[in-house]
Amino acid sequence: MTRQISVALLAAAALALGGCATAVPPVEVTRFHASAPAGWAPGTRYTVDTAPLGNAGAMIDAPSLEWNSYRTAVEQQLQRQGLVAAPDGARAPLKVRIGFERMNREEGGRRSPVSVGVGGSTGSYGSGVGLGIGVNLGGGPKRMADLQLAVRIDDAASGQALWEGRALTAVPVKAPANQSSLAAAKLADALFRDFPGESGRTISVK
Repeated sequence: MTRQISVALLAAAALALGGCATAVPPVEVTRFHASAPAGWAPGTRYTVDTAPLGNAGAMIDAPSLEWNSYRTAVEQQLQRQGLVAAPDGARAPLKVRIGFERMNREEGGRRSPVSVGVGGSTGSYGSGVGLGIGVNLGGGPKRMADLQLAVRIDDAASGQALWEGRALTAVPVKAPANQSSLAAAKLADALFRDFPGESGRTISVK
């Protein structure tokens, strides 16, 4: 009986550690919009700008797989809000800008000055918060990836920003959550949770 209990406890501990190692960390989300909550009638069309957010004038001739992952994740969230993608070449009242950022660093250290990806912060949010998350089972500092998704929805005619938001998290570099498709889906889901969200408030979304 004692041996059976010990085996059961070891199995439970292994599962718990496995869950900690692969758990998706919370996402820090900040949104801004006009005094009147952002919202559009179902069926309102949008286009996605090929210039990454934070890189005005830049064009993507051959979008990367990672860029496509973030674009797909954002568009899924937009369509859940009732918006509809305009056909290629067609005009739409809304223009969506998307940017993402990936920075690697040692756990507990400062962010690396080297950014991999396209886009970045719009500059509206100030400094981010370091989110060193994870269980270090090795013999040294864990390599972390700081991931950020930024989205801005503009009035296509005037160029005025109607809604903008940023989602930020940190995951171990070798964790499944660092895969482009999983990271993009997690960040986009958090960013559009309870859309349009409370303007100017930073929240933690699990």
